[in-house]
Amino acid sequence: MKSNFTTIDKDHSWHPFTQMREYLGQPLLHVERGDGCWLIDTEGKRYLDCNASIWANVHGHNNQEPNDAIVSQVQKLSHATMLGLNHTAATELTERLVRLVPGLQRVFLTDNGATAIEVALKMSFQYWQLVGKPEKTGVIAMEDGYHGDTFGTMAVGGRSIFHSRFNHWLFPVKHISRPLFSECDGVIKEDDSLAINGLKSLLEKHADTTACLIFEPSIQGAAGMQLLPESFEKKARELCDKFGVHLILDEIFVGCGRTGSMTVCGQQGVSPDFLCLSKGLSGGYLPIGATLTSNAIFEPFLGSYTEYKTLFHGHTFGGNPLACAVSSKSLEMIETLISSQKLSSTINFFKKTALETFGKNPFVKEIRQRGMTLAIDLFPGKEGETFPPNDRIAFKICIEARNHGLIIRPLGDSILVVPPLVISNDEISFLFNSLSKSILSKIGR
Repeated sequence: MKSNFTTIDKDHSWHPFTQMREYLGQPLLHVERGDGCWLIDTEGKRYLDCNASIWANVHGHNNQEPNDAIVSQVQKLSHATMLGLNHTAATELTERLVRLVPGLQRVFLTDNGATAIEVALKMSFQYWQLVGKPEKTGVIAMEDGYHGDTFGTMAVGGRSIFHSRFNHWLFPVKHISRPLFSECDGVIKEDDSLAINGLKSLLEKHADTTACLIFEPSIQGAAGMQLLPESFEKKARELCDKFGVHLILDEIFVGCGRTGSMTVCGQQGVSPDFLCLSKGLSGGYLPIGATLTSNAIFEPFLGSYTEYKTLFHGHTFGGNPLACAVSSKSLEMIETLISSQKLSSTINFFKKTALETFGKNPFVKEIRQRGMTLAIDLFPGKEGETFPPNDRIAFKICIEARNHGLIIRPLGDSILVVPPLVISNDEISFLFNSLSKSILSKIGR
């Protein structure tokens, strides 16, 4: 079978976010198994997983504790619908989730991050209808946001090159600017006044027809790890309260330990109306999403069947028992990483080593780091110059990095580093040394 992998891939596969002509013209890599923070291909070559298998893996691959949780559950129940009934794995996960943020006492389980966002949007939309304000249908979102690739999540995203082709099928959304944040040599500069004033202005004009505000707190990941001031979240909450608009926080990427805390909103003392989690929720082991909300949102949906207040939304594999079981174990393990200070120690070493390695690199224009995330912006080395759009320099560096034992992803002329949270100091040093060599081999020669 191994000899056929390349043939089958070339003849039949269609990969996500991948230009297939380009893909089929390069050496193909087929991952066969994982070991800790490493992926191993069909030839036995080892690669450090530097993007946590698209920002999801928390505990490394083939970790015995998540493995055991899945095996234990599959021996009891592999799948059962949540339509009109429940199962013990979902109940146990729900009990853990409602402890995360005060006030969020209701949990709707789905099967991925985009559907968790869709659920929050539909709950907000329907809520306002049920309480006699059907005119409140509008959405305010943040420029350059990314919430998924379904039509609802594309509509509330930043209408980037990823989604602009579908504009005619997307409902209109009002946008606020991203608040400004930068850090250089330990000096932090932040300014959320434009974003807050813009939000206030929109709400003063349109609150009566606006259902919700949605954004990614702390980090806009798909925008290139753009950092947000920590002050913005509380100010946005205050404005939403003042004008009677729901707040949806998309913590699909930043939640579950990625920034050093279980949730960003919990760390900031902010209770949104909806909190969406996925990716690291299961430790990256199985697909799952969760939408947390309050009893105040939940109660208007209650009534007789013929009142048609029911939230008519669901997915076949939403709240799958295997995914729920491994998610409960993952949350327990993340809590230990945080309470033991092991995660904060890893973050400190990650930041220190990144700055030492890339801070004086002549081809690195800017570094953005928060928690276990890092963006490295590249440029030709002369002030004011940029790489030609078709040069694909970051992409070429990421392909070269495979020769140095790394699997890593680019975004434009930036390289994004998002490893599993359990990566060791030695592995971090290997990662940055190998990436530095890859950069110099493609730009510095």
